[in-house]
Amino acid sequence: MPASSRKPIYLLSIAELFGMSVWFSASAVVPALTNEWGLSASGQAWLTIAVQLGFVVGALGSAVLNLADRVPGPRFFFISSLAAGLFTAFLPLISRELASAVVLRFLTGISLAGIYPVGMKIMATWTRENRGWGIGILVGALTVGSASPHLIRALGGISDWRVVLFASAGLAMLGGLTAFLFVKEGPYRVDSPKFDWRYAGRIWREPAVVLANLGYFGHMWELYAMWTWVPVFIIASFRLSGIGERWASLAGFAVIAVGGVGCLAAGKLADRYGRTAVTTASMAVSGACCLVVGFFFGGNPVWLVGVCLIWGFAVVADSAQFSAGVSELCPAERTGTILTLQTSLGFLLTLVTIRLIPMMEGWLGWRYAFVLLAGGPAVGIWAMVKLRRLPESAKMASGRR
Repeated sequence: MPASSRKPIYLLSIAELFGMSVWFSASAVVPALTNEWGLSASGQAWLTIAVQLGFVVGALGSAVLNLADRVPGPRFFFISSLAAGLFTAFLPLISRELASAVVLRFLTGISLAGIYPVGMKIMATWTRENRGWGIGILVGALTVGSASPHLIRALGGISDWRVVLFASAGLAMLGGLTAFLFVKEGPYRVDSPKFDWRYAGRIWREPAVVLANLGYFGHMWELYAMWTWVPVFIIASFRLSGIGERWASLAGFAVIAVGGVGCLAAGKLADRYGRTAVTTASMAVSGACCLVVGFFFGGNPVWLVGVCLIWGFAVVADSAQFSAGVSELCPAERTGTILTLQTSLGFLLTLVTIRLIPMMEGWLGWRYAFVLLAGGPAVGIWAMVKLRRLPESAKMASGRR
């Protein structure tokens, strides 16, 4: 790829990294908000669940109204990033209790639907044969951006949780400005396939597409619950070991951010060896981590963080490959509808596990709290093995399955 094409890809990825910094900004300060507002386990979960719900509403609304084609991508990205930043900044300015915070987090989620999917669309205009690599970079940037509130907390937000929200809001706005000033759509731009409810039911009638989506759903069952609660898990474990929260926040950042490296590696490997092979391997590793990580709770922090880093690397490495695989398996005129439904249903599924983890922790303790997440990778691996055996799988990754 010529340097002239790499530059906009890197600038877009930087904008995506900054823009996504608000996603877990409230989740990163859950311990402080729990002390200040007296949050229950349910209230803690709702700080993330509201964002997921908002994202689903925003993604469906954007698809039905075809906003991605009506509004130029960089401008849409800028407006959404500005809105996400403002709603995040309003939380420490006006919220004094959970209800108003949940509303603001819901509005933030709606705004994020104009950052992540729109960034993917812009990336597609700059890549063709190397699309797995390009989308891997973008999802990697999203991953590091999602981790950034934990880094901000470690660097200056331990004593005042408002610092984390304000800094994340500022980064989101900076990301939008970067996209508006320096990012443009590339030479492979085409109109997006339209969302059509008539195709919605057909998602379950084509075996290859069904299996690809089941793999994605298994992945989503695990991913956002892991990103939400592992930093809290690390803080609780470090407290037992007498280690300060600053180090716990740094560890939480590293565990999520290392997934960015996983995305880059998986993008390259999937283009070379096939999507089902890479997603199966990734889910096997992350599923194993779900089962064993709890046994390191309260023990040697080096071993605990080591296992969490492996989990963080694998848990998101396969993410972009599920969307790429579905886009290759379904007819072009249905891509918009099926990808929208895939994303929306996947994020709705995350509501279940984000809520279940604190309940499991209350019932069984941290040692077994994450075990139920392993069911997602197990279903995903089964689906990928079945998909690989179908002749339709030859459509993926230029025949590399």
